[in-house]
Amino acid sequence: IIVVIVNINDNTPVFKETNYTGVVPEDTKVNATIVAREDLSASDADLDTLFYELTTVVPDTDGYFAIKGVNNPEIYLRKSLDYEKFKSTTLLLYARDRPVGSTDPTNTATVTINILIEQADTKSPWFQPCTFINTEKSICISSPYTGRVNISEVSTEPLILQPGPIYAIDPDYTLNEKIVYSIVGGNTDEVFSVDADTGNLTMNKAVTSPDSFLLQVMATQVNNIQKHSVVTVEIKVINKSHNPPYFENKIYNGTTYVGLAPKSFVFQAGDPSTPLMITAADADYPNV
Repeated sequence: IIVVIVNINDNTPVFKETNYTGVVPEDTKVNATIVAREDLSASDADLDTLFYELTTVVPDTDGYFAIKGVNNPEIYLRKSLDYEKFKSTTLLLYARDRPVGSTDPTNTATVTINILIEQADTKSPWFQPCTFINTEKSICISSPYTGRVNISEVSTEPLILQPGPIYAIDPDYTLNEKIVYSIVGGNTDEVFSVDADTGNLTMNKAVTSPDSFLLQVMATQVNNIQKHSVVTVEIKVINKSHNPPYFENKIYNGTTYVGLAPKSFVFQAGDPSTPLMITAADADYPNV
């Protein structure tokens, strides 16, 4: 009597773990391995060839991760990550002992894979305030700073600038690397200095020319000088004002008429042919 034992498909594939969590830096290169094959390979007591399928659970995060092949569960990165778009996602990896679509009885195992995105140092400093120009808020454009100084005078306080003091941030906010400031252009005769830590702009000496200054101020990350940004600071040189402006007359009298169209002239009282002029003067500017 010869007895032949026939193996039937009565065992379900088994993963080592039913949950897996991995941390992926934002700047990981495309095609890099995210989870190794040996960490995700399932076993089957029936010794069947296993077929794998990877799906994404979280909306708007599909297409970033994939497996190497239907029989290879190694997960790799398909396209570049952006921490601003999503910070985590969840994948489901299925292991089946029959191909997808097979009409034969199929046993399936599942492992849940949690992927956490770690922000990387990918962006240069942003001067503040700045305006986002894309919906992902990954590009922020700042405007030049402006200020003014009096000719032949040295201000002992930090200069007041518009729209605010010189200030930059690290947009990779979870890292928040230290930023230092320096003047890299336009500082004729070394008139100005910038505090490396605070960004405050001060004067070293008086300005003797009425010409404006167009300073180039750079914000640099201490940990990486390649991460830097430059902004323009325009400093206008003006004559100091010693006197307030004044009206040349204390009282102005005018005449108008009923029924005139909007924006019609108001004429001087007693002189209907001369438009009424209200003028002011300033002793600091006698020729203006």
